[in-house]
Amino acid sequence: MSKAKLLFDLIMYVNTKRSFTAQDVADEFGVSIRTAHRYLADIDEMGVPLYTEPGRGGGYRVLNNRTLPPIVFDEHEAFAIFFAFQSLRNYPSLPFNININSVSRKLYASLPADSRHKADRLGSVLAFWHPAKTVPSPYLSLIIEAAAEQRVLQIEYVSKNENTRREVEPAGVYAYGGFWYMPALDRASGETRLFRTDRIAALEGTSETFVRQLRLDDWLQRLAASEPKDPVRLYAELNREGVRQCRSQPWLEPYLVMTGPEHGHVDVEIDRSELPFASDFFFRLGTSAKVIEPREAIEYIRREARERLRHYS
Repeated sequence: MSKAKLLFDLIMYVNTKRSFTAQDVADEFGVSIRTAHRYLADIDEMGVPLYTEPGRGGGYRVLNNRTLPPIVFDEHEAFAIFFAFQSLRNYPSLPFNININSVSRKLYASLPADSRHKADRLGSVLAFWHPAKTVPSPYLSLIIEAAAEQRVLQIEYVSKNENTRREVEPAGVYAYGGFWYMPALDRASGETRLFRTDRIAALEGTSETFVRQLRLDDWLQRLAASEPKDPVRLYAELNREGVRQCRSQPWLEPYLVMTGPEHGHVDVEIDRSELPFASDFFFRLGTSAKVIEPREAIEYIRREARERLRHYS
């Protein structure tokens, strides 16, 4: 085994063991104790933070704040990771204390010259874009830590009419459309609420723990297949442009039915509380869509049209 391969394997070994002796290393790799000490000194110089525990029964320990061992990626894997980082550029806040540009530069610099040229070419024709947000979410790390340790949080939340103080049991956070969201059990109401993290004006951790009632995966699955509490049928006929616009809406696309080469309709049950949002969407489509049901949506569109006419009269 070459020395380079042995040192790579040794880094993997110590990161797994965390606490070990030179004799452990000697036995594992079939070398003398003196050689084991020398190899451990080599990887310490390479950036693996080792702490020596003196005395009988002592040995080595890997510090918690450690550098991960080198990992070998093939070109396609490296490109996938590199461009995945680019998809995070427009988030003003991230849950980990990292500099996206710094990480991207390190990964880019590790590529061979011909692969860097290919990454440059791909970068000019490939992008993961979403609208850049300017409002930060400074409490992401604290929320994730509290969710992992099942600790209650006290938050001040910017609601529609006023700021409210709440005690919540966070399930975690997820990103969608450039924003971060926190599903959490609101202790006052006993109901699960969805909070946008950039609207949390203040946050305090507590030492109080809770028994988890809500898992983030379960919340996301329910979100994808949610059943309306007060269902109402939404049916709208669409021309070519209406089809195109509805196809770009995740909440409508699964219910889009083509009735001809350039015509279609959507037929879906939504919760009655979502009618203003849905009605406003179809109002903005103008003559590209015609709502047939429900009557409330039709009245909303007519009312908005009259208001718009009065505004410009």
